[in-house]
Amino acid sequence: MENKESDEVEKMKTKFLSVWHNGWALKSKTSFSRNSPVVLLGKCYHFKADDDDDVSQACLDVTDKDSVMGNIEDFRRDFGSRVWLTYREEFSPLPGSVLTSDCGWGCMLRAGQMMLAQALILHFLGRDWMWSEALQLQRLDAETWTTTAAKRLVESLGASLQGTFNRPSNPESSSMYEAHASRSAEEADANLKEMYHRTLVSWFGDNAFAHLGLHRLVLLGLTFGKQAGDWYGPAAVAHILKKAMDEVKDSPLAGLTAYVSQDCTVYSGDVIESHNASKAGWLSAGKSEEPPPHQNNQSASAFTLPDSQAVVILIPVRLGGEKINPEYFNFAKRILSLEYCVGIIGGKPKQACYFVGFQDDSLIYLDPHYCQSFVDVSTSDFPLQSYHCPSPKKMPFTRMDPSCTIGFYSRSVQDYEKISQELSQVLQPSASDKYPAFTIVQGHGRDYDLSTSLTQEKREWPFIRDPRRTITTAGDFVLL
Repeated sequence: MENKESDEVEKMKTKFLSVWHNGWALKSKTSFSRNSPVVLLGKCYHFKADDDDDVSQACLDVTDKDSVMGNIEDFRRDFGSRVWLTYREEFSPLPGSVLTSDCGWGCMLRAGQMMLAQALILHFLGRDWMWSEALQLQRLDAETWTTTAAKRLVESLGASLQGTFNRPSNPESSSMYEAHASRSAEEADANLKEMYHRTLVSWFGDNAFAHLGLHRLVLLGLTFGKQAGDWYGPAAVAHILKKAMDEVKDSPLAGLTAYVSQDCTVYSGDVIESHNASKAGWLSAGKSEEPPPHQNNQSASAFTLPDSQAVVILIPVRLGGEKINPEYFNFAKRILSLEYCVGIIGGKPKQACYFVGFQDDSLIYLDPHYCQSFVDVSTSDFPLQSYHCPSPKKMPFTRMDPSCTIGFYSRSVQDYEKISQELSQVLQPSASDKYPAFTIVQGHGRDYDLSTSLTQEKREWPFIRDPRRTITTAGDFVLL
């Protein structure tokens, strides 16, 4: 047993050092072309140069708002409003281990959390919601780690990876859902939205009580053969997120569920069945009252529970063989242009990212590879700044790993019918590519002889061709 534990420790140290030497620099500046539109989760932004007729080579720092016209400030506000979940340290030990940080291995779990957080924003606040302090975020330091943080992690890996975990009851206070008193209806609505925003972030807290926190996801991962310290693939994370949503029975989150496609196939009957599920979570928990309704009917349903559940649709796909097939570049762009898309989790090999948009031939993403200190989200006024990122990053499509999971948010059966119709158009194969990334069919998965396994993310899918041509770019980013 001692030798086995020693081997596990050495394996973890090697894994940590590998990622450490690959570099986790989080650049504070990202250049964007002024003469190309930028798409962010279904919204399109244009950056126009002021008194500049020749902008073919122009690029701009998104923090330099004074040199441009157009809606770059709107883009900055929109991007800064997305929930950013990164590595953390100094939290309580994770289930089945003594690890007190996910630095070096938890990036895919963090990316999955960010995608789910975007779905919750659509559900509770709506796509047009923006955080009032998004433009006040400070630039990030160039270094992602402190020497002390790295040393603490290595020291924690030196301990046994065996441990116990007792999951206490949920300590959430009902006060988190009480409406704030305000002088006007507008202020009341703003305060209520901010309360929802803070509560939403708290669900991803790094403690044993958070419904969608790292501790809960790691605990559920144990049932799939994953342990704290393992690298998680995008398909594995999709199944873990679904299980986490399924287990919530005593929270406004009971108004949502998750569906994971089978073998790149979305079965409409299963999605509709998920939509038609009753409010069993609240009823079984003995709730006599629903959460307080939202005061703005134009916004999302907030903490009210509709007649049917909303569904987060998660679709693990593989967009090529060893490398991404260039034929899927336009497909990814069309997917990220849909407002009901909640992004794509994937990244580079062993370095996960949360893709939220694109410009030209580069993806825009949120990077979880930034180690921050633990935040106690159980307090009523915990700081929110570390959960929002001021600095978008870009990566050429050619560097994207072909294995990824695409997410969509569907509020109702009617919404799903519209979504499936629109996606059917997006999925129409082109003349050069005979096969779509995934398919949508009628009926239920149980009507077919299918088996779902987390190992499917590693299989070679026969209907995906290896690319016959490659696209190369100079440098890290493509700027036209």
